Amino acid sequence: MTPKEFIAKWRQHALTERASAQEHFLDLCRMFGHPTPVEDDPLGERFTFEKGLIKTGGGGGYADVWKKGSFAWEYKKKKRDLNQALEQLTHYAAALENPPLHVVCDTVRFRIETRWTNSVVDKYEFELTDLAEPHNLEVLRNVFLDPEALRPKKTRAILTREAADKFQSISDLLQHRNPDREAVAHFVNQLVFCFFADSVKLLPEGLLKKLLQTCEKRPHRSKFLFDRLFAEMETGGEFDLTDIMHFNGGLFDGRRALVLEHGEIQLMFAASSVNWALIDPTIFGTLFERFLDPDKRAQIGAHYTDPAKIMMIVEPVVLRPLRAEWARVKADIEAVMAPVLGEAAAVGVAGKRERGKRFDAARAKAEALRDGFIERLRALRILDPACGSGNFLYLALQGVKDLEYRAILECDTLELRTRLPDVGPEILHGIEINPFAAELARSTIWIGDIQWRIANAIRHHPEPILRKLNSIECRDALLSRGADGPVEAAWPEADFIVGNPPFLGGKLLRRGLGDDTVEALFRVYAGRVPAEADLVCYWFVKAWEAMQAKRVARAGLVATNSIRGGANRRVLDPMAEAGAIFEAWSDEPWTVDGAAVRVSIVCFAGRHDVKRADGADVEKINADLSSADHDLTRVLRLPENAEVCIEGMKKYGPFDIAGSLARAFLSEPLNVNGRPNSDVLRPWLNAMDIVRRASDTWVVDFNGKTLEEAKQFEAPFARVYEMVLPVRRMDRAKRTRERWWTFERDRPQLRRRLQAMRRFIATPVVAKHRIFVWLEPGCYIANLADAICRDDDTSFGILHSRFHEAWSLRLGTSLEDRPRYTPTTTFETFPFPQGLTPNIPAAAYAGDPRAKKIAAAAKSLDDLRRAWLNPPDLVDIVPEVVPGYPDR
Repeated sequence: MTPKEFIAKWRQHALTERASAQEHFLDLCRMFGHPTPVEDDPLGERFTFEKGLIKTGGGGGYADVWKKGSFAWEYKKKKRDLNQALEQLTHYAAALENPPLHVVCDTVRFRIETRWTNSVVDKYEFELTDLAEPHNLEVLRNVFLDPEALRPKKTRAILTREAADKFQSISDLLQHRNPDREAVAHFVNQLVFCFFADSVKLLPEGLLKKLLQTCEKRPHRSKFLFDRLFAEMETGGEFDLTDIMHFNGGLFDGRRALVLEHGEIQLMFAASSVNWALIDPTIFGTLFERFLDPDKRAQIGAHYTDPAKIMMIVEPVVLRPLRAEWARVKADIEAVMAPVLGEAAAVGVAGKRERGKRFDAARAKAEALRDGFIERLRALRILDPACGSGNFLYLALQGVKDLEYRAILECDTLELRTRLPDVGPEILHGIEINPFAAELARSTIWIGDIQWRIANAIRHHPEPILRKLNSIECRDALLSRGADGPVEAAWPEADFIVGNPPFLGGKLLRRGLGDDTVEALFRVYAGRVPAEADLVCYWFVKAWEAMQAKRVARAGLVATNSIRGGANRRVLDPMAEAGAIFEAWSDEPWTVDGAAVRVSIVCFAGRHDVKRADGADVEKINADLSSADHDLTRVLRLPENAEVCIEGMKKYGPFDIAGSLARAFLSEPLNVNGRPNSDVLRPWLNAMDIVRRASDTWVVDFNGKTLEEAKQFEAPFARVYEMVLPVRRMDRAKRTRERWWTFERDRPQLRRRLQAMRRFIATPVVAKHRIFVWLEPGCYIANLADAICRDDDTSFGILHSRFHEAWSLRLGTSLEDRPRYTPTTTFETFPFPQGLTPNIPAAAYAGDPRAKKIAAAAKSLDDLRRAWLNPPDLVDIVPEVVPGYPDR
């Protein structure tokens, strides 16, 4: 059949919906060369007419045509309301496995809406005669043959970024005129919600546009008009002769609007072009926080955390046990209903009456089981004790609501009377120290809750529309103010704890939090959290202790991936010992404050039989989140390896100078003390110098000298006085201020060990590839490099072996995706071959055949590597300007 023939056949018909629908569809199949439902699927399992289902809100129904994974199609009689037909398909969607295309048709009009997850909705509408146009015909052909061609190019993430970009300019202008940042943030949140409410028709249609038009003509009245609107939204009432629903919930709380100027009103007109109904709550709060909070402005445009990553915690911690619980309840309901659903029709009035009584009794019992489970969901308490802008809580709520809805639909198929979904934001609890993020968390949850109801065609809205969210608290999650100073902050009881607490390395705590806060943390959590541990560890300890006290059932938290080793790992030791870690991902990409990092994900509960590590079923999970039978977290530091691997020196201050300046100092005459500047100048190598070509950096070293002695090296001292003193005199630590001309950590043990050596081995602490190099003892290495005080090729070869590399990767921690090598965990625990251990002088095993073979291989490696890095025909090696230093 050609398009022309199809149009001619169906243009003038006067058949009813029932008489015309299936033949109309079969003609479409013929026109596009697509098999009919019976031809394609005789069993009707994936493509069929009259697909039976249970619809949202209860009751049975039929989709006129359904093709799995492609479309749901509803026919109506000519000139009937197609919007009503689309709403009907929305009711059917969940039972039809959420087809990506919804099509409604009255044989002469076609309306198509896309419904892909996380994409905006595209709409196509045309009439029968419009099929003569190639574009319309291609759209309809794609419904049958290539639905993916209709997938919208714009995702909800892109739309949300556009919305954030438009409101950023409005926020910037308001913040420029208003010093109260929180007042601006609250007003912007109110405006954003008004745009959303307008798009989803919770505000009277056209009201917001009319208000903006009035403000544009009379900007001086804008504050008065928005004050009036917000006041009516607070309690419900009337605005401009139209009814306003009761919103409140804390967002419309009596705080006044801010003055708007003409430019801001123009920007709001631009923002009204966005379909706010489709903004993505999983990134809404993150993006808006970055322009509402000036402290996070640098993150504008940065990435946000993928919801799939968040679900790696929400799914196993919250949803998996609840689904298992529902499976048990459903089995009980089926057992109750099976006898009465399977009864044959009774004969006679008395028989029917008796059968009806049995059915009513069984249904009442089954409904009590179902309602008990739903009440269990309504009473849940899900806590995120570092909730940020609410992404974890939002996704947890969506998952629980989906489960409630699924339970209702599955009970409908068992002939239980339906009920409306009732789970709401009250089940969520959050703690967030940032007031901007805390308020955005509430907005994220409210918007997501409304979107869920609309997506599931539930038109009933609670009163008020925005439920109170006082359970999202703006406060510190670790410390509270007590009568005698800071005390431990209490957390509310919860069934589940989920979240992404802040990361801050132990060495950065004072710089990031201040001395007073750090001292309070050390005092309050003494003996529970190691002082050198990352800040995130405090959340793990509190969650684990709450679990031990039976105040929480399950928890899942994101951590820096360094939680697998060192001081951080100590907080996981008791969990692993108790067999409580039931799901873990040891090293995953994540986004924190707009930056890509590597994290570990740890889910824990009481003893748990089924365990998964990095996506695979395992027997156990160790404290370092490995699943190996040999728990290497229990390895000990070996005395044979002690005091051999030593961390490099920590300057703390600009003691470094360029090689050209160092050579100028070296070329100067003797100082007044009769000593040359070579006494206090050394080549300086950091990790970058080791893995790349050396940067020719030197360092001024006055360690071991008094201030008066240092002054006698005139030129080097003048440099240190000019560059280092201004930095060190501002430091909080008394010793750092008072000994400003010396290194912060000068490693006297390392200096002593190197004095008697002709060379030593060095390796970067953090590096993607583990390498070792030979250095001369005249060089100093920085604190992010380690020195191994051995000068024999055998030791060099053992360290470069694949055995030691595997050991260092397994025992070490990592910084993002770069493994970390540390003296205590990776070197001192490594089992060197018997008789070749670092406490034995190299001369003692020089004749050992093993030592000879290892040494020969190691020397060959070093010779080849040096020749490759410094080809003799391209590189000149010359002595330094004065003796006593490595060649350059």
